Amino acid sequence: MFVSSIFFSTFAGKTVTLIDMKQFINRIFGGMTAVAAVLIISSCTGKSFNISGTITEADDSTLYLEHMSLAGPVAIDSVKLSETGHFSFSGADPEAPEFYRLRIAGQIINLAVDSTEQIEVNAQYPTMSAVYDVKGSDECAKIKDLALQQMDLQRRIDAIVAAPDLGVEAVRDSVESVLNTYKNNVKLQYIFREPMRAYSYFALFQTVRLGQMESLIFNPRSSEDDVKVFAAVATSWDTYYPKAERGTNLHNIAIEGMKNVRILQNNQLANIDPNVVNVSNVIDVNLPDNKGRQRRLTELKGKVVLLDFHVFAAEGSTERIMQLREIYNKYHAQGLEIFQVSLDPDEHFWKTQTAALPWICVRDERGVQSEYLMSYNIQSIPTFFLVGRNSDLDKRDSQIKDLDAEIQSLL
Repeated sequence: MFVSSIFFSTFAGKTVTLIDMKQFINRIFGGMTAVAAVLIISSCTGKSFNISGTITEADDSTLYLEHMSLAGPVAIDSVKLSETGHFSFSGADPEAPEFYRLRIAGQIINLAVDSTEQIEVNAQYPTMSAVYDVKGSDECAKIKDLALQQMDLQRRIDAIVAAPDLGVEAVRDSVESVLNTYKNNVKLQYIFREPMRAYSYFALFQTVRLGQMESLIFNPRSSEDDVKVFAAVATSWDTYYPKAERGTNLHNIAIEGMKNVRILQNNQLANIDPNVVNVSNVIDVNLPDNKGRQRRLTELKGKVVLLDFHVFAAEGSTERIMQLREIYNKYHAQGLEIFQVSLDPDEHFWKTQTAALPWICVRDERGVQSEYLMSYNIQSIPTFFLVGRNSDLDKRDSQIKDLDAEIQSLL
């Protein structure tokens, strides 16, 4: 088990577009030289901090000390562990709180340094992410608490998603409930209590895995409440660390988040057409198709719909499209429609791939940042749902043992 890397991302005063998560992560964690890293963390005080301890059961493994810069993790030092597992790293005293991590392969211990501290870490490989002792730093102790709570949150979400008796809406509601409970606890017990602390900054960038996607728990791109949390920490860091680059970064995130939330709210108001409002159990999807025409899922009321989420650039796409063609040819005349949502980042490629398809194919330019993925609680792509004639969500693919029989029952 390991804690996923934290998104210490910088907006650099620019609007960050909603792009493919893989590209986003690659960009955030782009390489930096060790020399640049030293320039970032060095101070003119001449003082230093020390991180030492033991990682047992890791003989001959390489332990890295990495600085979690705004551009991603940068290796500062490393040591090949002996049988005793003892290590010791030192670094320049930062002018404002900075973040580091100890790493062996995918096992990570996150740390914060805000003074000339002597931090002691003791753990055992390969469970060091979840089981370790830290002394000498209250910040690091709180970060450990947050990391363990994050792991527990992930376990609960995974259990909900894996529950065989839960329907689509129940899974979505349950995941949303545990996320909101977690966020409220972290806000009250950590962030709002001491927003100037390093562990409060750390909490802002915790993530949760939803299927194949890694998402920020506090999402300043689409949540007005989460933007306020970022703004609270940014304001506090302005007061305590007025020259800190991280404080400036938080302000940029909060400002861009406020803009994004206003845009989303305006778009939602603009998209409400009283002539097409209807009572439905399905979450509507409203996106342009490969001919530029706006298509809505609810327009297909009266049909049985296979709602499919797909990436044409993904491995195995051709075989899957052939399977969908077979289903479509078999049941279309009886009232089946396919409403396919593409998450491909390349619009031209998507149009080329879908030009000859007989069913409706729309594309969400936000890719894996699409709000529909969260709305439908999609954990992996490709995936599909069956929608009944009354626009009622019937079942998702993981709940269907015999697709032909399920479609026939709805027709």
